[in-house]
Amino acid sequence: MNFFSASKVAACAASLALLLAGCASSGDSPTGTPNEVQEIQAQLLGDMPLPAAAKIIGSDSLIIGRGDNWVGRVVLSGVQTPTDIYAFFQSEYPRVGWTTISAVKSKTSILVFTKGDRTATVELNEGSLSGPKTVITITSSPKNANVVAPSKK
Repeated sequence: MNFFSASKVAACAASLALLLAGCASSGDSPTGTPNEVQEIQAQLLGDMPLPAAAKIIGSDSLIIGRGDNWVGRVVLSGVQTPTDIYAFFQSEYPRVGWTTISAVKSKTSILVFTKGDRTATVELNEGSLSGPKTVITITSSPKNANVVAPSKK
C-alpha cells in the first residue's frame, strides 16, 4: 500500500515539475549570458537602449520588423524602480538621437520621443510584489502614419 502511495506522489511531483518547466519557457525574453541577451534585444529594437537587466515579456509584446524600423509594442520587466528607469530614458534616449516631446512623471509615467520619422512612447508602471519592480511598455510607430477617423454611419 505504501508503494502505490509513494508512486502517486512521485508521479504528481514529476507532473508538477514538467508544468512549471513549461511555464518558465513561455516565449519570454531570450536566454543566455547578459551580453547575448542584450545583443538579441538590440537586433530586435535597434537604436532604443534598454535599462540594465530589462527583459522582454514575449507574451505581452508585438514586434513587427526589427532593428531601427520595428513597429509595435514591447513590454519589459525592469529590475530598477520606476524613478530610476524614468531617469534612464530621460538621459539615454537623447544621447542616441531621440528628441523628448513630452514627459510626465506620475504613478504611471509617460515619455514620448521622436527620431527621424519615428515616434516612441514609453510607459512606466510600478510592478507587483511578486513580479518586476517596473513594467516598461515601449510603443514604436511611424511619426506621420496616416490616421483615418472612423466614418459616422
